[in-house]
Amino acid sequence: MERMVVEKLNVYGEFNMIKSLQQRLTLLLLLPVALLLFLAGFFGFVYAKGTMLDEWREAAILKLERAAHHVDMRLTKPIDWIERFHKTADSRGGYAVQEWILKQLKDLEGVTKVNLQWANDRPEHMPVPDHRSHMGRGDMMRFHRAKISRVTPPHYNARTGSETVSLVSDFKDESGRTVGTLEVALRFDYLMQDIISLGWWQSDMACLVDKEGLYLAHTEAMMKGRTQLGETNDPLESKLLAAMKEKTSGTLFGSGHPPHIVSGFYRIKKAPWAIILFAPGEKVLAPIIKFRFYYAMAAAVSIVFILFIIRLVAGNVARSIRKISQAAEQVAQGNYGDPISIRSGDEIGQLGKSFNTMVKGLKERDFISNTFGRYVDQKIAKELMSRPEAIRLGGENREVAILICDIRGFTPLSETLSPEMTISILNHYFSHMIEVIEKYQGIIVDFFGDGVLVFFDPLDDPVEPTVYRAVQCALEMQNEMKAFNTEMMKENLPKLEMGIGLNAGEVVVGNIGSETRAKYGIVGSPVNITQRIQSTAKGGDVVISESVYHYVHKDLMIKRSFRVQLKGVQEQVKLYVVENIKSPKYFL
Repeated sequence: MERMVVEKLNVYGEFNMIKSLQQRLTLLLLLPVALLLFLAGFFGFVYAKGTMLDEWREAAILKLERAAHHVDMRLTKPIDWIERFHKTADSRGGYAVQEWILKQLKDLEGVTKVNLQWANDRPEHMPVPDHRSHMGRGDMMRFHRAKISRVTPPHYNARTGSETVSLVSDFKDESGRTVGTLEVALRFDYLMQDIISLGWWQSDMACLVDKEGLYLAHTEAMMKGRTQLGETNDPLESKLLAAMKEKTSGTLFGSGHPPHIVSGFYRIKKAPWAIILFAPGEKVLAPIIKFRFYYAMAAAVSIVFILFIIRLVAGNVARSIRKISQAAEQVAQGNYGDPISIRSGDEIGQLGKSFNTMVKGLKERDFISNTFGRYVDQKIAKELMSRPEAIRLGGENREVAILICDIRGFTPLSETLSPEMTISILNHYFSHMIEVIEKYQGIIVDFFGDGVLVFFDPLDDPVEPTVYRAVQCALEMQNEMKAFNTEMMKENLPKLEMGIGLNAGEVVVGNIGSETRAKYGIVGSPVNITQRIQSTAKGGDVVISESVYHYVHKDLMIKRSFRVQLKGVQEQVKLYVVENIKSPKYFL
């Protein structure tokens, strides 16, 4: 609150200074300099941005080309052996050659499966043999031509427990009919091994896609949960997908100045895949962005210097505003200081008077809050402030009425609820109780768990009316629990019960703590006895001590009385459970 007021005061002062005295100086001096600084910085940034983006474009293409080359190299050996198999159609000893080539394929690093399958009346499949086959040459399937027809996307292979990519060849006879297929499965991590070892695959945002834009691999940081390039209708991804179908490589920039994202792609020759690299524009342009920051800081310093000159020219008005601004900064730090001196009757003088009035109100509000706490009624706080002994650290002996309440069985209930629900119930409960306590001018000392410590101070008045108020407050708090439980039942929450203990006795009343932090409260044996009386109260009971009963017994309806040995008290004490009060003669 204070900070908002201070900011408004600063803005108000600066606005009046510019409007009344500095408008011409600002237009003639500050505006041209600011415009010159802006234009120089803008065009310098645009030129440097273009240069750095061109450098990134060249570096990205080289990086992607290197990555694509690694994948191509991993695919070259199996493809070479597959092409050798294609050439065995009319060779002598064809079956033996085919068997030998298939064996070589299976022994290649990264190959998990080699499967040869013929059509029609030939064996359905011919897996790679682990020993010498006994089939004769006449059993060799003849084919006219063959080629690698497709490279499959990565798919999980349950047998190997890893993702694999298959190179599939179709064999056709002279009429063009498919007579067989050859499938060579490669581990996908084997193909990607060199790329993963490159540092930029981890540091930058990258992905591997097929020719239709389906993701084969990607970094989770940017694309987790994604399956298709361009599926989010991002303009940059759509442009990438279109460019990949037309070019072997290229770079594209996203929107923004600098661009939010820059990207590049490179197509792999041996497979229908492409590697795509993404990088944040701020990362690529980090040096000039940093320079832009320092340039802006330097420009701001220049403008501040010009403003300082203008303030000097403005004279007395500027000095007055500066004085108010400095005082406002001190207020923001909690140091109110002395009222500022007012030397003029104009608008600046009126601003100074308003500032002093505001500081006086803030000092009074903070004193009430710091000394008497958040839960002391403002009327009571103002009355206490009028007493010198209430303001200084320390206190005096005075007889007061003490009330302590506590929810029965709340601890086991809270163990079944979430922390959020527990706090919500307590806050709701306290809001009901605080309203009643403030109504009867009670002073809340502290909250402890689900309990509240309250005392009723007679100040200079007789203690009897104060005790009556305390009893009335306790009874109404129990009555208020009915409304609270009605709201609990609407939310399918269990009904709660509260026990209240009341006592009257002489305690030390005053500011307890240190010079830096204190609170208005009570200390003494009657406080401890009240806590023990409260512990004897059942849910819904208001239990009072004999000292309370002494003051109000003529007007009370007692439900029952009992004797009990309280901890710390040598003899048994007699306690009373109050049912109602006959005539609330001391009501407020």
